[in-house]
Amino acid sequence: MTTDRTTARNDRVAHVLSNFTLWLAHYGELSRDHQTFFAGRTGRAAKNLYYNNKLLGTAAVAPIIFLEAFVPSARRFFHHPTRFPIADAHYAMGFAFLYEATGDPSQLENAIHFLTELKKSRCHQFQEYCWGYPFDWVTRNGVLKQDTPLITTTPYVYEAFLQVFKLDPQDEWKMILESIARHASVDIKDFKSSEKASSCSYTPYDTGGVINAAAYRAFLLTSASLLFSNESYWKTAERNLNFVLENQNSDGSWFYAVDGVRDFVDHYHTCFVMKALAKIHALTGDAATLKALGKGESYYLGNLFDADGQPKPFSRAPRLTVYKRELYDCAECINLCSLLRDRFPVLGSTLEKVVTDVLKSWMKRDGSFRSRKLYLGWDDVPMHRWGQSQMFRSLALYLSEAAKHENEKSDVRMRMQPSQVNERNSERNSNSDRKSKGPTTEDRQGMTEVSGLNSTISEQKKLGS
Repeated sequence: MTTDRTTARNDRVAHVLSNFTLWLAHYGELSRDHQTFFAGRTGRAAKNLYYNNKLLGTAAVAPIIFLEAFVPSARRFFHHPTRFPIADAHYAMGFAFLYEATGDPSQLENAIHFLTELKKSRCHQFQEYCWGYPFDWVTRNGVLKQDTPLITTTPYVYEAFLQVFKLDPQDEWKMILESIARHASVDIKDFKSSEKASSCSYTPYDTGGVINAAAYRAFLLTSASLLFSNESYWKTAERNLNFVLENQNSDGSWFYAVDGVRDFVDHYHTCFVMKALAKIHALTGDAATLKALGKGESYYLGNLFDADGQPKPFSRAPRLTVYKRELYDCAECINLCSLLRDRFPVLGSTLEKVVTDVLKSWMKRDGSFRSRKLYLGWDDVPMHRWGQSQMFRSLALYLSEAAKHENEKSDVRMRMQPSQVNERNSERNSNSDRKSKGPTTEDRQGMTEVSGLNSTISEQKKLGS
């Protein structure tokens, strides 16, 4: 029965990915965004006033927050649709996973298409390859101008190029990976926080202190140190890694930053940090990193899920929120659980529960995903950067892992010793009376596994048509 449910869920994921790909082709690769309300001139002015004068600023942003909560489609009045590099990176990885799952070359072509777009959207004022936001972003520390490199965006592009490079080795991909590593090493700055640790800047211009920024950079440079046999990258990565480990709270959580102000704990930033640590541990086997992951996993499961077992946005919120659940949180939960379920098996059941709910509750008829569950209704505005691309990637990873698992089971069956085969044949012959009345439970499971895999493959081939 478990096998039947798993096969049905995998087939459903394949169908969802097929429909989403058709939607993406029809909708286009530009979209509005979570930040759209504050990306245009009016929104930026209101947000800047909020950071400089709470009383007047609250009055200025209140109508915008009202629209975000009750009329999310009003985003179209605040800023135009935009291409987001971080979304393109996720789409590239998602299509690469589909290629791994199906062997369909059109999926690899789709991945390469998004890499081509990423080459165009790099921050051209920098010598090395790097990426940021395509709009001016107002923060409490000032305005980050459009195309300011972000260490929270560039690592995703690094992963996208690396994943495709492994599937289709090309000198150009390697050159870009080398350039990204140089940017992360040189343009992003270090700030000593202890004898063994350093935080890093979020951009080339700030003074550091954001936990997930250090985690992202630590992963990127750990990977690059091995890929390019560069010990200096590891030395930098190790100090950033130690910063993340040293600033884990006693309960296993991480605040967003160590400035004493941004001390909130939310779902997707927790996932960002833990994903980076999971990847570093996979590359290095570092015991301290695994210990931190164990504490983080305990906090994560105990504090960042609601009574229904679904991801909740905050365990420690910085402000009033206008939504109950968010697609981005679900996507990052799937990514994190996929990475860590081998080390923490309880995350396997969390993974299946969240995937099942996404398939049940978050799908729209046009093939896209809902963006947020509001306190009243849903935010159905599709936003490539804020959930659509991340969910596509996470489900493609889920399907790819399922296909690998199925292939491994097939390999085990093919490697059975002749004596085992004879023993199984003998058992089946002895049950011929029962077989004449219909297949046994074992036979039904075997047929379900094969038909499920074939169904998955056939569904995925439709994606390239």
